[in-house]
Amino acid sequence: MNHVNLFSRVVAQIGAAAILMRRWGKESDIPVMGVDPIIPDAKAQSIPTLKMPTARGWDPDQKPTCAPGLQVDRLAADLIHPRWIYVLPNNDVLVAEAIQSWGLVKTPFDYAIFSTMKRAAALGHSANRITLFRDTTGDGHYDMREEFLENQNKPFGMALVNDTFYVGNTDGVVAFKYTHGDTQLQGEGQRILEFKPEGHWTRSLLANDDGTKLYAGVGSNTNIADNGLEEEMGRAAIYEIDLHTGDSRIFASGLRNPVGLAWEPITNKLWTVVNERDGLGDEVPPDYLTSVKDGGFYGWPYCYWHQTVDDRVPQDSDMVARAIAPDYALGGHTASLGLCWMPAGTLPGFDKDGMVIGQHGSWNRSTLSGYKVVFVPFDNGKPCGEPQDILAGFLADDEKHSYGRPVGVTLGPNKTLLVADDVGNVIWRVSAA
Repeated sequence: MNHVNLFSRVVAQIGAAAILMRRWGKESDIPVMGVDPIIPDAKAQSIPTLKMPTARGWDPDQKPTCAPGLQVDRLAADLIHPRWIYVLPNNDVLVAEAIQSWGLVKTPFDYAIFSTMKRAAALGHSANRITLFRDTTGDGHYDMREEFLENQNKPFGMALVNDTFYVGNTDGVVAFKYTHGDTQLQGEGQRILEFKPEGHWTRSLLANDDGTKLYAGVGSNTNIADNGLEEEMGRAAIYEIDLHTGDSRIFASGLRNPVGLAWEPITNKLWTVVNERDGLGDEVPPDYLTSVKDGGFYGWPYCYWHQTVDDRVPQDSDMVARAIAPDYALGGHTASLGLCWMPAGTLPGFDKDGMVIGQHGSWNRSTLSGYKVVFVPFDNGKPCGEPQDILAGFLADDEKHSYGRPVGVTLGPNKTLLVADDVGNVIWRVSAA
């Protein structure tokens, strides 16, 4: 069977699955969000719903829409799939440019999903670099651009601790010597920890306050341990690396794809956003924001929220009994990736402390979700209240194409918020209007 006929058959099957989803009821009309969500019953899909908008990009004078009192401009453009942002102490802005490559096509659905992801600009040739932007005059225009680091393996997370710059590549953490003001790193670096590559390929990094520990998020290889648990050993976890001894350990596990990492400063707890499993319905289960306990287990692949068993997976009752419920639901399949803490008053209209989340946007649901940047308010170290939109307008009203897709978020100089947009190939800067 040729690829055209194969793809046509799979698309027809996927369309039929989407129709069945609609017959079950429009659960997508009730977003599962907040601290105590009501999660619909799972409806396992023999063929998961597959829906992604075609990547279009932004017109020269087009921008995302802002919350009242805010404005947005391009800090940097003409990038190649920018995913993550890191701001150095001298206010240089670093951008990791990387993208997932074609995987092994084993089934008709593999072919369908890879073809769809390519159309949505979620697959391609990876730049495998980190680019530096510098404002040389202090006027807010980042007029200097340099290739800070090249020839990496899907770089993502970045962290500077003293005079060492760490990069989270998909196959491990690499350390480089850094001197204040450097515009380019030299040498191959030193590998301090190896990871199994690919699958959920991003490797976020976050240092603790005193620079003694480094934390790394590592996603699962598959949706629900489809290739067996042995293949998932060492994955779906957050690692802790002791930077003095070089020792590492799994800090928390059962996290299907923990991407963004951030500290909540009142309690000094580690938080993450997690992409949950696919194939159970539009809102089942929700992606989530959660604090992370040392030694904590969060359910994947056996169960999800409040120890709800996923009967597609061979079960382990002891592991289910250990599973910790997350703190805050973010809606089904929003692909919440970016995460940073934003103190009260950083941006007008956001008068509480809280977390900013870059929602890359769904593919496994009949009505698309995500495709925006949201703020979750906190009180006394815990989420409270409804999420507020900071940036929206990344997705066309008819859901047929996307102008952009937000990923990494971080605070920039002078009370700004920076957002990486990997379809628009832009770094957006949000500030007071």
